[in-house]
Amino acid sequence: MKKSCSLFFITLLFTILIFAGGSNLKKINLYSNNFENNGYIPTKYTCEGKDISPQLHWEGIPDGTKSIAIICDDPDAPMGTWVHWVIYNIPPESNSLKEDFPKVSKTESGILQGINDFRKTGYGGPCPPPGKPHRYFFKIYALDTTIDVKDLTKDKLLEKMENHILGYGELIGLYKR
Repeated sequence: MKKSCSLFFITLLFTILIFAGGSNLKKINLYSNNFENNGYIPTKYTCEGKDISPQLHWEGIPDGTKSIAIICDDPDAPMGTWVHWVIYNIPPESNSLKEDFPKVSKTESGILQGINDFRKTGYGGPCPPPGKPHRYFFKIYALDTTIDVKDLTKDKLLEKMENHILGYGELIGLYKR
């Protein structure tokens, strides 16, 4: 309980610093050709469709970046924030992830994917209970280090990223059943 509480506050602090302008973190523009920011995620990328990852693009990676990490989670889940994707060690020269990114722990290029809250590797799409729309936050981080540890959870990745974040951005998608 203590550990998840402190990680919650670390995440909250990142967000406050980024959006309050109280940080030297560079803003990264994260977007998708599959849905607009604050728009609905197509069914294809959910548990009701093919359950494949959407395509993502980004701009504005700061100088000194050694790797990129992306976390997707749903803070509206009934039992607390639900993690849908943990992907990291993305090369800094990359500016996108293709649709239907392979669900493997490590790609040939060295990109690593952690364990989501479905207890699987890779992307697990939105699958909320029927009712109100849920928000899915795709958060991108530029890091001044690489993280070469396989199969990390979101919490473990956030611990490894602490004091290594150079830039941040987010894309929010909505989905309801």
